[in-house]
Amino acid sequence: MATKQGMCKNCGSLIVFDDRNPNCECIFCHCIFPGEEAVKILENPDDYTFANEEIAESGEQTHYYVNKVNADMVEAAVKREQAMKAKEDAGAIKPSDFEISPKDVKAPLKLTSIIIGVAAILVITIIAISYPLYKSRTALTDDIKDNIKTVFAGVCDVDTGVNDLGQAKGYTVYGQTCQNIKIAITSSINEETCKTLFTNYTALRAEKAGITSDSMEGVTMEIYVNNGIYTVTGGNGNVNVEFTEDTVNETES
Repeated sequence: MATKQGMCKNCGSLIVFDDRNPNCECIFCHCIFPGEEAVKILENPDDYTFANEEIAESGEQTHYYVNKVNADMVEAAVKREQAMKAKEDAGAIKPSDFEISPKDVKAPLKLTSIIIGVAAILVITIIAISYPLYKSRTALTDDIKDNIKTVFAGVCDVDTGVNDLGQAKGYTVYGQTCQNIKIAITSSINEETCKTLFTNYTALRAEKAGITSDSMEGVTMEIYVNNGIYTVTGGNGNVNVEFTEDTVNETES
């Protein structure tokens, strides 16, 4: 037996039929006609006009179409299904045995150990570097706060007390080497007062941090007064003072 392909003369569907039969049958519209005619229509479908008529099934038990299914494949599939069913009934195979879960996808033990080891080394290294820096900064900050009154003594009045959270009320010191300080003053001051405060603070910082080079280098002091902010910096023995006027307060007044 050999199969041929053609095209239905009624609806234009593809037809597969046995070449031993003179006729072919469309499985969609049930049109029965000579197979050779179907072959010729398939060769030149553009030259043919399809009627698309409704055709009732003939009622005959013999059909002229062919389903391209290999019988051996069907038989093998049935046997395989029966074998799987028998194993499932016996408890040898469970449906979940064929499901892949995250537990089934595991990295090799050696690779996992290496990853954990590298991560632990990185964490330990970060702690080893950052913790001493944190401790030294905290110790320096505490030393400066304990002696901060010497910066303001005889120069201006600054509230050196602390609030309920332990934070200073009239000033704040920050930065890895306490190189930044902000001061709030309610009284009027001038540039000379700013320079004196800056010099006193850099001297205290240098003493507590053990700085022997230019103690003013990299230090910034911001002094907040009623009408603006004094920004004081220094280096090479020189102190620079800049005043930024508070235009917001002036506008509101």
